[in-house]
Amino acid sequence: MTQREVTDQENLTWTCVQAYAGLQGKAGEKAAEISESDEGTVTVVCTPSGQAQTVRLKLPSNWLEETSDEELLEKIKQKR
Repeated sequence: MTQREVTDQENLTWTCVQAYAGLQGKAGEKAAEISESDEGTVTVVCTPSGQAQTVRLKLPSNWLEETSDEELLEKIKQKR
């Protein structure tokens, strides 16, 4: 399961992972296919290291490679 970690200005470290990313084989492929919207976005769940609450984001399907840490932190901030 591929994930990304980013740290915000409050020194919270957020671990972000695409929903269903942990599924293996055919089930994982099908879940990933179904979870991508018609607009090309996927659900990403970001969990904080501290007391803050987990957030769910809609990001482009290539978010791991193309979304900068700053953009990811801004999206998290908007959802909090």
